[in-house]
Amino acid sequence: MGRYVYDFAEGNKDQKDLLGGKGANLAEMTRLGLPVPPGFTITTEACRAYLADGREPDSLGEEIDRHLALLEQTMGRTLGDPDDPLLVSVRSGAKFSMPGMMDTVLNIGLNDRSVEGLVRQSGGNERFAWDSYRRLLSMFGETVLGVHKDAFEDEIDRLKAERGAGSDLDLTADDLRELTRAYERTIREHTGRDFPQDPREQLALAVRAVFDSWNTERATIYRRRERIPTDLGTAVNVGTMVFGNGGMDSGTGVAFTRDPATGAQGVYGDYLQNAQGEDVVAGIRNTVPLHDLETIDKACFDQLMDIMATLEHHYRDLCDIEFTIEHGKLWMLQTRVGKRTAQAAFRIAVELVDEGLIDMDEALQRVTGAQLATLMFPQFNSEHERHLLGRGMNASPGAAVGKAVFDSTTAAEWAARGEDVILVRRETNPDDLKGMVAATGILTSRGGKTSHAAVVARGMGRTCVCGAESLDVDVKARRFTTSDGTVVSEGDVISINGTTGEVWQGEVPVMASHVVRHFEGDTSTDEATVRAVARVMDHADKRRRLGVHANADTPDDAARARRFGAQGIGLCRTEHMFLGDRRELVEHFIIAETKEEHDAALDALLPLQRKDFLGIFEAMDGLPVTVRLIDPPLHEFLPDMTDLAVLVAHEDDAGQADSKHHKMLEAVKRMHEQNPMLGLRGVRLGIAMPGLFAMQTRAILEAAAERMTAGGDPRPEIMVPLVATAEEFELVRAEIEKVAAEVNEEAGFEVPYAVGTMIELPRAVLAADSIAKTAQFFSFGTNDLTQMTWGFSRDDVESSFFSAYLDKGIFPVSPFETLDRDGVGALVRYAVEKGRAVRPDLHLGVCGEHGGDPESIHFFDEVGLDYVSCSPFRVPVARLEAGRASAG
Repeated sequence: MGRYVYDFAEGNKDQKDLLGGKGANLAEMTRLGLPVPPGFTITTEACRAYLADGREPDSLGEEIDRHLALLEQTMGRTLGDPDDPLLVSVRSGAKFSMPGMMDTVLNIGLNDRSVEGLVRQSGGNERFAWDSYRRLLSMFGETVLGVHKDAFEDEIDRLKAERGAGSDLDLTADDLRELTRAYERTIREHTGRDFPQDPREQLALAVRAVFDSWNTERATIYRRRERIPTDLGTAVNVGTMVFGNGGMDSGTGVAFTRDPATGAQGVYGDYLQNAQGEDVVAGIRNTVPLHDLETIDKACFDQLMDIMATLEHHYRDLCDIEFTIEHGKLWMLQTRVGKRTAQAAFRIAVELVDEGLIDMDEALQRVTGAQLATLMFPQFNSEHERHLLGRGMNASPGAAVGKAVFDSTTAAEWAARGEDVILVRRETNPDDLKGMVAATGILTSRGGKTSHAAVVARGMGRTCVCGAESLDVDVKARRFTTSDGTVVSEGDVISINGTTGEVWQGEVPVMASHVVRHFEGDTSTDEATVRAVARVMDHADKRRRLGVHANADTPDDAARARRFGAQGIGLCRTEHMFLGDRRELVEHFIIAETKEEHDAALDALLPLQRKDFLGIFEAMDGLPVTVRLIDPPLHEFLPDMTDLAVLVAHEDDAGQADSKHHKMLEAVKRMHEQNPMLGLRGVRLGIAMPGLFAMQTRAILEAAAERMTAGGDPRPEIMVPLVATAEEFELVRAEIEKVAAEVNEEAGFEVPYAVGTMIELPRAVLAADSIAKTAQFFSFGTNDLTQMTWGFSRDDVESSFFSAYLDKGIFPVSPFETLDRDGVGALVRYAVEKGRAVRPDLHLGVCGEHGGDPESIHFFDEVGLDYVSCSPFRVPVARLEAGRASAG
């Protein structure tokens, strides 16, 4: 029988697996001597046991009673005592921060009797007591009993309308007593039971509700998006209530030790007088900036500043802090390493290095490739003429353009059909998560930088503008109205700038970001973010072991990749060079009936191919260029059989039969395949249709010779695709060597080159040792290797059953996005070991899309590949992640 409950004074920040993030940090603050309301944490082990067995562990109730008794003894009060009640909060807290995914219940212990005791305890403040009671009823009703929040909101909206109240602060004690009774009736009507008056029952039900919340839809969606394991469970924190809603000398707030949007140092956060807990993040009333607290309560402000400095130095990172002021006394309710934008992440990391709190290796671990990719997204063009609709808080930077939608379901549906949408709400709540994930941007008319919308958007890297008060959002009418009377209806396009907080009508053009311009060599931008990125990238390049190459098929792409830091071309797809105007030449080659026709078609293609390679070699001078010989499904170069048959039939009917079209139809019928992806392609095409690979080899080596004559340093590598046996590879290699000897003789000097193969078939993995005897390099084509290993076609299955597999947890993430380590990864590891056992100097790389995926890059570093290759745009991301893999 394990132990399931720990007092705050018993833990520390390193126990997040057991106590959850919130519980571990409450324990750490208690250990540091900061003013934390006493309490205890129910462990994640208790949650896991509850979820596994469908009931609480046998000993849990006893442990809670024992710790509750100690808490009552410490506070000198009894939970729910009618005369002098102890009240507690119940909050969730998983190992990883999941903002707003699991709910909080405050003021547990209040009932129809103890509310009068709270009046006496507060010096006769009836308004405060009834305000606290109605909050318990709405939170408990929604979180524990499953009553929809609208049922409570309808009641308070009705009462405010009757009283002419602008906000809940305008309601009197009598109003709140009436509202409490209305909430009690609401609970009875929706659940068929009364609100429980027994404080211990309230506590037990709230704890169980937190356990159950681990598997709610919104929590599941969030974990899946953030790749948080499903089996961690959540801890439950039971803490003594302190009250920010006792009057204007009280309040609640959220603070950051640095700006989570930009990373700048300063006083950042929100404060709300006469408010409790969730009011700030819920955005129900607009807050004041945290620095206003200095004029409201200077003593608490100064104490808070000291605590913030203590916590940042202790955690050596940006800290996110929740606090309450109760009649002029400051209480710390929570701290955690704060979520931040990509811009802030880079800036904070290098500034902490400059302050001596961390070193550059740790700074490298504080940022990610995904964050760097976000900084490379386009920005709005400030020179474009535009109509400003309003301005809010710059909660999460970026440029987002899309159709305005006003509820989560619509956002998800429209996004699923390929439309960009901006989710517009008064304020968001955890139920909006599905729409927030689907939207390209989020816009709210209420709330500040610490509201639910802002916190979740920053965590997801979504562009967000919050608190745009001039916009009157009417969710039911599906529109918002600006201060000048402009109406934006659902489906209208808007643009939001999360960096400036501006909201514009229509589509605003975008331009390259400052970070992209830096990678392109533009030195005119000297903003803090660019400087931080440059420093981190410089360190990543020094630390990384993996080389980073690019997938590029044109001189322009190759040149851009080189500017972005690519150390070569890992995949040049030659089939892309045969489309467009050249497709007809390939058709001539395919339908050629005589050697003369066959040779003529190849002779026409040769100079075109040679010119292609010459441009790429020039762009990548001095760096390796791996050219994959043609590897298309053959049908991509042939007319559609049905269309061709119709054309031939029409010509026959008109008596205008074209022998070319008849010959083409015969060739198409002859070569028709039921599954072209598994048919005549790759090495099979080169063997079945002699001369094609030889022409390409000649074009590659003649281009290299021409470049060498001009004083260049080309380094061609010829890659044979779709090899399954050593015999296939050796046949093609012999043909390549024959052509190379001819080119060398014609040039009068030796052109250097290497010959290797693409490992993309499971059989090639198994034969890696025999293939390595003659192959100088392997490049893992993980796209096809994934398809062949799993036995499905990416084009066919992603839209059919992938969503169900992700929902059911069969895939944690698509195996085409992040490498399947247990399956495809095991094959890569096996081929590396088998190949290098035969040829220790075997050069190994990867050229599938996984070469640009951050998590996959760490695996490739682990198994000992020499390089990864990815699209030019992903090259900086791969450089960064390769550095993180080495420094981690």
